[in-house]
Amino acid sequence: MATAPEIDAPLNALDDFRTQARDWLAANFPPSLKGRDNAMSAVEGPTEEDAEQRAWREAMGEKGWGVPTWPKEYGGGGLSRAEARVLQEEMTRAGAWNPIGGMGVMMFGPTLLEYGSEEQKREHIPAIARGEVRWCQGYSEPGAGSDLASLQCFAEDHGDHYIVNGQKTWTSGGQWADKCFMLVRTDKSKKHEGITFLLCDMDTPGVEVKPIQLISGSSPFCETFFTDVKVPKSNRVGREGEGWTIGKRLLQHERNSLSGGGSAAGRMFAGTPLAQIAKKYVGVDSEGRIADADLRTRIARHEMDLRSFMLTLRRASLEAKSNQGPSAATSIMKNVGARIMQERSELLIEIRGMAGLGWEGEGFEEDALKDVRHWLFGKAVSIYGGSTEIQNNVIAKRILGMLDHQ
Repeated sequence: MATAPEIDAPLNALDDFRTQARDWLAANFPPSLKGRDNAMSAVEGPTEEDAEQRAWREAMGEKGWGVPTWPKEYGGGGLSRAEARVLQEEMTRAGAWNPIGGMGVMMFGPTLLEYGSEEQKREHIPAIARGEVRWCQGYSEPGAGSDLASLQCFAEDHGDHYIVNGQKTWTSGGQWADKCFMLVRTDKSKKHEGITFLLCDMDTPGVEVKPIQLISGSSPFCETFFTDVKVPKSNRVGREGEGWTIGKRLLQHERNSLSGGGSAAGRMFAGTPLAQIAKKYVGVDSEGRIADADLRTRIARHEMDLRSFMLTLRRASLEAKSNQGPSAATSIMKNVGARIMQERSELLIEIRGMAGLGWEGEGFEEDALKDVRHWLFGKAVSIYGGSTEIQNNVIAKRILGMLDHQ
């Protein structure tokens, strides 16, 4: 799949595009919105938009720059990857942020562009590109997590539609979603070949969502129950029994995004540098360095790992371009990204000491409170989207070529 022109624009054209992007941002991004992006919005759920936020989202949606490399005919920006990087640089310079995201952008959209029918693309992609529809993922089940192909949620053929019965779990954002992309079983006699990829409206009678309270205080994950839910066959992506192939491709896009290689690149590591926070809370020595030598060393090592990771992500992104999409290397990126994210959260808690253990109250800084909840939520990072152990299996089989018994 290619969601961007195969040949990047020449340098002089990039200069022209940079001017165009800078002028457009100056005309459309309200300076009052600087710093009002919420990197945890996918976890904390939708918030009420004010008039400026709505205008900014609609402007980005109309321009297609929320999904800059998606094809223009479906509402994307139609930019090359080089132009998209220039756009991101100009947005960073202006303090602007992308108001369009979620699972529709991270996972489902790129997958539908590759496997969907023309009618499905024209029905769903423009709404995702404008940030008008929220999608959730119906993959895991109580008995099908690490072994996803064991899923039992069943879709029975009723001519022009399916009747779906079963349960999904860890349905991230299910309580806020308009639609769900899901894997269902349509043939009980075949494991992988009996799985089909369906799209379901969340307001269909028989769909029930129950949020699961997490230790971080939020409830982004849900249990979702399907009882005699009618799904038209026109909502099937690909052929019946092709769901495992399509689902695996979607998981590659998911890992790519979760590792920071997608549109969310850099957001999870954004914010005030660790060294700056450490100097404030731990103090400095006579040479202006972080006073605690051991902590100073560990922060330096973490920053080197982070920068190496971000450079590797960029190289992997370029390789993905030549490979027509993300590869199994996304499993490596997902594992490394999860480790670095959790390490960063641990360092933030350690640096602030008692001041970094607040749950609520005026005695704690707002950033410290957010970082505590992020630290607690971060325990899930090495589990969701395929646990570290699952990624290790993918790496062993698809990259190293190892057999099951090895």
